[in-house]
Formats: sequence, C-alpha cells, structure tokens
Amino acid sequence: MPIPEFVARLREHVGHDPLWLPGMSAVILKDDPQRPGGPPWVLLVRRSDDGSYTPVTGIVDPAEHPARTAVREAAEEACVQIRVERLVAVRVVGPVTYPNGDVSNYLDHAFRCRWVSGDPVVGDDESTEAGWWPTDGLPPMLARHEEAIRLALAEDSDVFFG
Repeated sequence: MPIPEFVARLREHVGHDPLWLPGMSAVILKDDPQRPGGPPWVLLVRRSDDGSYTPVTGIVDPAEHPARTAVREAAEEACVQIRVERLVAVRVVGPVTYPNGDVSNYLDHAFRCRWVSGDPVVGDDESTEAGWWPTDGLPPMLARHEEAIRLALAEDSDVFFG
C-alpha cells in the first residue's frame, strides 16, 4: 500500500510511533437498474493488503477538505466520478498497525456520495477489485464499514459521532 509523501516524511521523524491522521470513507451509492425504487447499490473495493471489502477510503492530504478527498480517492481507487451528498459520521478508527510496524489512528469522516459517471475498475495498487454490490447483499466486512453504509442509507440528517 503506498503511503502519502507527507506521511513518509513524518515517519522519518517518528518511526513506527502512532500518528494521528485525518481520514475519509466514501459510501458511494447508485440506484439499482434492476429494481427501480429498491435498495441502492454501493461501490466497494477489495483491499490488496488484506483482501477485505471496504468503501473507498483514504488519508486527507494537508490542507485538503475531507469531502474533496472523497472525490479524489473515488477517481484514484475506482476510476469513478462522484458527488458528495452529506457527512454521515465522524469516528475515531484505530489504532491500526500495518505490516511494516507503523501505527496510525484516524479521525474518519464518512460521507454519503452519489455516483455520477464511470465504470468502476481498479485504479491503483491499493485494491484488487472494484465493483457494485447490492446494499441488501453485502460481502463480509468490518463492522465500522457496515455501520458507515447503514448510516449513509438512513434518510435522517444527523451526523453520527462515534
């Protein structure tokens, strides 16, 4: 998994010690063409490091707005164009320990997004698959990703702080 250049520079100073980083999760939805008015589909990627399914995720670059990160990461990871509709959750994720020993904690901003264009394909080496899944037939995934999808599907406008 590539790490952003600014994180690599920080790691030169702190080694494997925990970093506190801003993160983003984009729950990208589109209507199911087979079931108009039915449950939507969600775009999931399969991570190349551990094989798990997740929404599009990423680290927010310095001075980048997390919603802009969602748009950028959707294009980079899955080659799709999206529109961010709303913030659905702000959560602390971690600590996450990577295979090289690096430890990070994330302040994750989860967004409900709408697909605009593009057929999902793997766009970088962070994933091995990118595709649509029915929200009523998701593959196994971490509870925090299931929660982000559930919150994105909810019609209320309250942001979950968890």
